[in-house]
Amino acid sequence: MAYDDNRTAASANIKETHDLIASDKVEGTKVYDPNGEHIGSIERILVEKRSGKVSYAVLSFGGFLGMGHDHYPLPWSKLNYDQDLGGYRVDVSKQQLEGAPKYERENDDYWTEENGRRVYDYYGVAPYWI
Repeated sequence: MAYDDNRTAASANIKETHDLIASDKVEGTKVYDPNGEHIGSIERILVEKRSGKVSYAVLSFGGFLGMGHDHYPLPWSKLNYDQDLGGYRVDVSKQQLEGAPKYERENDDYWTEENGRRVYDYYGVAPYWI
């Protein structure tokens, strides 16, 4: 899409089109396992600065009443939007997720190339940077 200087203010409020969705609409979206069971929600997405590719969706999982939940980076390619569920379906079970790489929310040092490789290796998908 070419840059259009004549955009209206209303276009900044676009949340979703047929192929696009705004990040704030992704955040909070439920995630389901292969059987359609709710396993968590997207807390945030991480975008690679230079390429603009969505690198990870951070899945909030576990805890009770919003407390004590863990944060699991999922390769974006593992999520498939399921219109019937109104959320993302992943081919990962709760048991697999419990053994997956996770990080503490306050730990910004987690996001290293080495940890990125661990995440992508765990899920068996090619890293976004390849």
